[in-house]
Amino acid sequence: MADGPAVTDEVVAALRDTDDPRLRELLTGLVRHLHAFARETRLTREEWERAIGFLTATGRMCTDTRQEFILLSDVLGLSMLVETINDRHGPGTTESTVLGPFHMTATPVRELGADIDLVGGGEQCVVSGRVLSRDGTPLPGAVVDVWQADGNGFYDVQQPDVQPAGNGGLFTADGEGRFWFRTCVPSPYPIPTDGPVGGLLRATGRHPYRPAHIHFIASATGHTPVTTHIFVAGSDYLDSDAVFAVKPGLVTDFAAVDDPSAAAEFGVANPFRQARFDLVLEPS
Repeated sequence: MADGPAVTDEVVAALRDTDDPRLRELLTGLVRHLHAFARETRLTREEWERAIGFLTATGRMCTDTRQEFILLSDVLGLSMLVETINDRHGPGTTESTVLGPFHMTATPVRELGADIDLVGGGEQCVVSGRVLSRDGTPLPGAVVDVWQADGNGFYDVQQPDVQPAGNGGLFTADGEGRFWFRTCVPSPYPIPTDGPVGGLLRATGRHPYRPAHIHFIASATGHTPVTTHIFVAGSDYLDSDAVFAVKPGLVTDFAAVDDPSAAAEFGVANPFRQARFDLVLEPS
């Protein structure tokens, strides 16, 4: 076994027979960068062991309803970097942002106008918009997957004994590409801090908070899906999101509405808040 920088060349050489060229490229880059990091920082044995323990603890924290590794990727900015590298949406289309660690793979199907706030207690809100192609053409039948925290800042998977599963909805846009649903105005909330990622934030003097937002995944035939948020204008932490996911174009006004007839039409109490946000997709 060689010493020093020659170790890196020896490991890279051991990868030369990897059949998949992309896998070979990824592993070669990973080895070179990891080795360079260890040399640059003069990584000690104790630090290496602590890092291995941290990653082991991160894996042990993962469950069917919690992905601590995604959370780690989020707070290191890697999730947002990967999203930015892979964002192929053209001008005028909706910007993408991170998926986050709490998306349900089986979001319940709901009718347009349904209330996705299954807990109650928050300020009532109506969210509406259209799903459009980049040229402004409506996309009938587009699917809009929505999820958010409740009024207290918790997702359903975080409180299985308090919230019913499915604090979100899978909506199908109407013949004019329109969608709408009722919910509560989201609030800022902390990402989970009871695991290794929380320890990392504390060790680096960082807060765990995310600004108030609602998650969306929009998809339509012949178009590239987009994963995005809308952020509540004026929310705390817009300039210091713990996962670096805020884009100015996604900040949306949740306007106050005092109109009894409009409230009756939407099936909410008056006054209420309303947000309008179009989802514009790139043709694939």
